[in-house]
Amino acid sequence: MNAAATPRISIHHATLVQPLPHEGSLAPRADEAVVGDVHLAEGRIVAIGAPPDGFVADQVLDGTGCVLMSGVVDLAARLREPGFEYKATLESEMQAALAGGVTSLACPPDTDPVLDEPGLVEMLKHRARGIDGARLFPVGALTVGLKGESITEMAELVEAGCIGFSHALAPISDTQVLMRAMQYASSFGYRVWLHPQDPQLARGGVAHAGPYASRLGLAGVPVIAETVALHTIFELMRVTGCRVHLCRLSSGAGIELVRRARAEGLPVTADVAIHHVHLIDVDVGYFDSNCRVDPPFRSQRDRDAIRAALADGTIDAICSDHTPVDDDAKQLPFGEAEPGVTGLELLLPLTLKWASEARLPLSQALAKLTSGPAAILGEPNAGLSVGALADLCLIDPNEHWVVSRGALVSQGSHTPFLGRELLGRVRATLVGGRMVYARGAAVTGHRG
Repeated sequence: MNAAATPRISIHHATLVQPLPHEGSLAPRADEAVVGDVHLAEGRIVAIGAPPDGFVADQVLDGTGCVLMSGVVDLAARLREPGFEYKATLESEMQAALAGGVTSLACPPDTDPVLDEPGLVEMLKHRARGIDGARLFPVGALTVGLKGESITEMAELVEAGCIGFSHALAPISDTQVLMRAMQYASSFGYRVWLHPQDPQLARGGVAHAGPYASRLGLAGVPVIAETVALHTIFELMRVTGCRVHLCRLSSGAGIELVRRARAEGLPVTADVAIHHVHLIDVDVGYFDSNCRVDPPFRSQRDRDAIRAALADGTIDAICSDHTPVDDDAKQLPFGEAEPGVTGLELLLPLTLKWASEARLPLSQALAKLTSGPAAILGEPNAGLSVGALADLCLIDPNEHWVVSRGALVSQGSHTPFLGRELLGRVRATLVGGRMVYARGAAVTGHRG
């Protein structure tokens, strides 16, 4: 983006909510929210309260009754390019991100072809720069072709723009390969992103291994598939010294292992998908394929453990795990349906719903979408402060809306929340001080 061409913008009468700084533990505290004005120029916040001398806004946003916050940072959003454009396109999903207040997102490497070569990463970033959308942070493949056999040229991928390395949902059956990859990453200070699920124990499973799956006749994925994988990861971390980010924890037992690892001092961070914060195995209902996700929804006790871990800081971030799936792949029997749901536009309102139900300060909840994931990406997040990058989101926290295919911008419309009424909707999204999304009468006019 050209900072010189960035308009000067004033946002008036918004409730300014500062997310808590990212720390090892986020203790509850009262919100430090005030109603005020924010002024932007050259892509940054230049004043809060009164405008600087001589400042004349090119655009004015009326934030009355709205919350102004740092833009959402999503650690897991599949944009389906390259290779799966029939499911979604970069243009459609970038627009969905902006409609959800997402200003930065990380994309996993399981595209087609896989993000295992610098040229592919550079091409994807070039495509993203051509779209007036969110900032894109590719996660490179840990092994060539995600086959789990040979390690990628990580240094070259980082130079091309990768911020870490992952194997997405593809299994690494050879633990020695994983150890060598972690050794290589550790020697350069790279972070490895791992989905903790033992492929043998999870093989063939489509639902949480419990009484409900048994009654439905569905093959189960046991909790030990997660815990066995975590034990292996932590042992390898002790040997290699590698920094690891754990993607999509799903169980109380797994969370307890993470809690112990953090207490030990292992350099580990973790996220959960927003749908796991709300739903449990019985929400599958009568074989609803919109609830086919990986890892599967687990028990109510596991969901309660996830919520407790978010509140006490054991889990650093909430992500959308956005995975657009086409109708042909979803409208199948539950066990045959492709896992994945759309989530970019639901991440923020569902997080607000969790904060309300858990009676958490808004600043604490928003940290899981802003400062927490930003720290994992290695990006600074100064919140709403003078000099901070103007990646912002203006949300009406009191607007009711019903999740429907017509209400979603994403090309993927499969979600277990279809038909549900949510509270809170994005009015405007700004990236680098430029308003890239506006809905309704967010812009009140020009002041010269």
